[in-house]
Amino acid sequence: MEVKSIEKREKSTAAITVEVSPEEFEKAIDEVYKKNKNSITIPGFRKGKAPRRIIERMYGDAIFYEEAINNIIPDAYSFAVKEKELKVAAYPSVEDADVSDDKTLTLKIVASLYPEVELGQYKGIEAPRKEVKVDPEEVDIRIEALRNRNSRIVTCEREAKFGDIVVIDYEGFVDGVAFEGGKGENHSLEIGSNSFIPGFESQCIGLKAGEEKDINVTFPEIYHAEHLQGKQAVFKIKVHEVKEKLLPELDDEFVKDVSEYDTLEELKKSIYDEISQSKSEAVKNDFLDKILAQVVENAKVELPDAMIDERTQQMIQDYAGRLRNQGMDLNSYLDLFQMDPAHFESTTRNTAEKQLKSELALRKIAEIENLQVTEEDKQEEYERLAKAYGVDAESIKTFFDEEVFNDSMLLTKAADFLIENAVALPEPEEEAEEAEDIVEEKSEDKAAEADNTENSEKTEE
Repeated sequence: MEVKSIEKREKSTAAITVEVSPEEFEKAIDEVYKKNKNSITIPGFRKGKAPRRIIERMYGDAIFYEEAINNIIPDAYSFAVKEKELKVAAYPSVEDADVSDDKTLTLKIVASLYPEVELGQYKGIEAPRKEVKVDPEEVDIRIEALRNRNSRIVTCEREAKFGDIVVIDYEGFVDGVAFEGGKGENHSLEIGSNSFIPGFESQCIGLKAGEEKDINVTFPEIYHAEHLQGKQAVFKIKVHEVKEKLLPELDDEFVKDVSEYDTLEELKKSIYDEISQSKSEAVKNDFLDKILAQVVENAKVELPDAMIDERTQQMIQDYAGRLRNQGMDLNSYLDLFQMDPAHFESTTRNTAEKQLKSELALRKIAEIENLQVTEEDKQEEYERLAKAYGVDAESIKTFFDEEVFNDSMLLTKAADFLIENAVALPEPEEEAEEAEDIVEEKSEDKAAEADNTENSEKTEE
């Protein structure tokens, strides 16, 4: 093989012309023949016994060309990248493939090169930064959640009230006709959990075991079952049991039972520190986003379309994978929220482009400032992750590709450098309130995620 030329094009792409010798192309053709000969029928020959020249005479000399060329392309591309020390950023495409009379194969491969970044100002960037505050009420909410997770469920003989659990049979009807998926038996429903259609749970208040009731509701306009959207429905229910949660006493003994701490004050301090750390991280990330947006705006970089396309598809696949883990496919999700697939992809592509530009800017900063990831840095990160996942540091190393791990740490170092060299400004009052909401939402989401991983109830009949 020989790289004949490299033609630089716009948007950090290049057309690479690679010439494959007749001998190399002939070898590729023969491999395709051997692979496919058993599936080719030639009159007068047993299946798989027809010589190649007979097959080519009957079907044409080029019968094996296409597959042979497709087999050669990856090797030709790898050869060119290594030979010319090209830094490529995405999968290539083939613009042209030509076979001469002497069977010399000439390939024109369009590659996306790693874009050059020209930075503008990146030190001394000014941006508003939120002040981290923890409201004591937030700690109390976490404590109450802990009590709820360790509550006992007992059957009671009274009427159901808010917070109780009712065990019910139910069947739903629209215009007097039962609909699919609208029936359940011995279903435990916590009143106030908002797990049923709006208005359903509140109508269970006041019911006792053995009672029946017709519950009238209206399905939301946005609902996963399209035929039920906005429909009025009647659910016939029968109550089998009413149960209540008995919360444990909030004292030092409770703390010892449910945590590693000995006193309530120690537990509260731990929760306070956890919330504070979570908020600090959210504030730091928000500050970094604002700084990085300005750095990217000040920089000059042309991204190859293929690079953006590749990241976009990766993000969509990752998102679809998370949805599958929750029991939903991407198309159903888009239908549920009435999102146009083309708009969803376009929005994701914009995000992908911003991500790539941010990463390129950070790598350029690391290069200019000569930032390095040391063995000590890596060991500290391995130990931090090991503690988070509850395994030893050596095991953690097997979870990550070393090159990806090092790159991630380098980006983190560059991000920390940006923050250290930025100017934090006080936030305007309105923006501060909005930022507070965002930080609290992120903090609450983290807490909810942690709650969902634990066993929520102990049952006592």
